Amino acid sequence: MSSDLPRRLAVALGALVALALPAGAATCERMSHDGQGYVLCEVPAAQEPALRLWQDGADGAPLRNFNNVRRTLAEGEALAFAMNAGMFHPDYRPVGLLVVDGQELSPIVTGGSNDNFGMLPNGVFCTGGAVPFQVIETLSFVEDRPDCRLATQSGPMLVIDGELHPRFLVDSDSRYVRNGVGVSPDGQTAWFAISDRPVTFHEFGRLFRDGLGVRDALYFDGSISRLYAPGVNRADFGRSLGPIIGLVGEAG
Repeated sequence: MSSDLPRRLAVALGALVALALPAGAATCERMSHDGQGYVLCEVPAAQEPALRLWQDGADGAPLRNFNNVRRTLAEGEALAFAMNAGMFHPDYRPVGLLVVDGQELSPIVTGGSNDNFGMLPNGVFCTGGAVPFQVIETLSFVEDRPDCRLATQSGPMLVIDGELHPRFLVDSDSRYVRNGVGVSPDGQTAWFAISDRPVTFHEFGRLFRDGLGVRDALYFDGSISRLYAPGVNRADFGRSLGPIIGLVGEAG
C-alpha cells in the first residue's frame, strides 16, 4: 500500500465531513504550480484582526485539533480556515516563540539543531505590528523585537529576501505534504498554503517565490500538516497539533 494512501483517505473523509460544516468566508482556493497542486488561503490586511492563533483551551490543555478550536468560537462565529502553525514538543507545547493577542506564551529560540525547526535561518510570522503581516528571520526579530499581536516561530525559512533557503536541493528526494505562510512585499497580504501531495522544500519554496511573488516565507511543518477549509471541502484528520492559526468570520 502506498505510504500516501492513508493520508489521501483521511483527506477524502475530511471532505465529506466538511460538506456538513459552516462554510465561513470564501478565502481558500485550489491552485497549481510547476505541476503540483496546492490549497491557498489568502488573508488581506483588512482581515488581520479576524486572524487568530490558538494553543490552549479554557482548561489550560492544548486544543490539538480543529474541532476543539471550533468549540472555542462565540455564537455567530465560524471558522473560515485553519491550519497547524508551527512545530511542537511531545506535550503539544510550541517549540519556539508563540504570541497570542500580544501575550508571549513561549519564548523565542535562536540556536540551530538537526531538525527542520533548527535548519537556520528560521523565522517568525508576525501580525498586527508596524505592517499587517511580516515574516522575519529569527535573529533579525530578536534584534528589532517588533510588536506583534500574533506571532509564531518555525523553520526553516522558505524564502529569505527573495531567495530560496540555501540548503534546499533541486533534486532532493525528501517529500512531504508541507504547509507554510508567505507575505506580500508590502506586508498587506498573507498567503497560507498546503500541498495536495508530498513535495520537496525546493518545490514548496518556489510556490511562494515564483508563483506568488513572495520575498519572505516560512515553513510550518511537513509530516503532520493539516488544513480545515470547508470552502474547498477540506477538514483533514490526523495526528494532534500544537499551535493552530485560522481566520474567523460570521456564521451564515
